[in-house]
Amino acid sequence: MQATIEQIWEDRTLLGNPESILVIQDVINQLDRGVLRVAQFSGTESKEWIINEWVKKAILLYFVSQKMQTSQAGIFDYNDKIPLKTNYDEQSVRVVPPAVARYGSYLAPGVILMPSYINIGAYVGERTMIDTWATIGSCAQIGKDVHISGGVGIGGVLEPPQAAPVIVEDGCFIGSRCIVVEGARIGHRAVLGAGVTITGSSKIIDVTTADRKEYTGYVPANSVVIPGSYAKQFPAGEFYVPCAMIIGERKASTDLKTSLNEALRENNVSV
Repeated sequence: MQATIEQIWEDRTLLGNPESILVIQDVINQLDRGVLRVAQFSGTESKEWIINEWVKKAILLYFVSQKMQTSQAGIFDYNDKIPLKTNYDEQSVRVVPPAVARYGSYLAPGVILMPSYINIGAYVGERTMIDTWATIGSCAQIGKDVHISGGVGIGGVLEPPQAAPVIVEDGCFIGSRCIVVEGARIGHRAVLGAGVTITGSSKIIDVTTADRKEYTGYVPANSVVIPGSYAKQFPAGEFYVPCAMIIGERKASTDLKTSLNEALRENNVSV
């Protein structure tokens, strides 16, 4: 399939070939069932994520090849190229109305969707909770046992195909109204306090020791993070710009909420 997708990507006239359309549809079907993923953990000592560019290309080709269709859900009328997921009962997924997940996204058994939105290419691992009005953008990779709180915005990264998607690893807690976009990566079991914004270029500053450490677009595993700011010089003067601050480390002996509360209490911070 990869070779065929790459060939169609370079020569769009092949979209007129029914066999090409079937290959594209097969890729999306396998994404929908979790057989294929846009990205996966390497499983090696490098502990890196491998981006499957050709799968993202297949999604983009799917948009091009699909025709607009109308559909109804009760009193609501829609006009789109991509259908919605179905058969949640067979997948052991709980979906609370009016949650929406697009065909081509994968929801593992035990996932709970409160009224929320999951875009094509996204992967959501086992037992993860997507809370009310949270959005999971295209190709975002969400691990198992993750809690995505109310109003969280997980950005989609579909173009360019080589761009890394947003990755939230296993066991993370993403606090209310957080924003994670531009291919940012949240390490496993990390805790983001309410309102934290992490972009691909965000400064994440570890303030737990005298030796200041900085990360860009990456939150290390087990970190407890809150919103912060730092001084930056501009031609018009010195101003404070947003950042994220690591103020503690999640302890294995406590759960996510306790870890966050303890770290905030120790640093006299209210979120």
